[in-house]
Amino acid sequence: MKTPVLFCLLFACIGFQSCKNNQEEKTVEGTQVQVEKPLRVQCYQALYEQDTIDLKVNTLKNGKITGDMAMALFNMPKKVGTIAGEFSGDTLFVSYTFVEGANEKITFKNPMAFLKRGNALILGNGKIQTTLGASYFVKGSPIDFESVKFKFTMVDCVAK
Repeated sequence: MKTPVLFCLLFACIGFQSCKNNQEEKTVEGTQVQVEKPLRVQCYQALYEQDTIDLKVNTLKNGKITGDMAMALFNMPKKVGTIAGEFSGDTLFVSYTFVEGANEKITFKNPMAFLKRGNALILGNGKIQTTLGASYFVKGSPIDFESVKFKFTMVDCVAK
């Protein structure tokens, strides 16, 4: 009776270990979080007058997108945060979670849409609705990718 139980336990441990091979562990405030290694990392930058947005896009094995974004807009506190989302056709829909300036106690979350054209990304403008504290694009309302300020060009990634 003990032999089949030990065999099943050993088999389960081997299975769990093999699932972890494609992930790295990261410690965040005392807890371990597994982070999947990206298949591809691309960096972009958008400049408009005195505004700059830096974007790092990680493409994961399952097709999901993660990354980092920093927005330095003229006469405004810098916004630094992360993105998470996925492509729907040629449009990348993400949720941008960020802190503004030195105030790290309040976290904001906004939806964003980027249209991919060749090696460029275009940040779209759309009608956003907030319900119960969650913001999202209004269904049925188009997102404008033509009259926009921020067009991202691919740049070399800089290690920070």
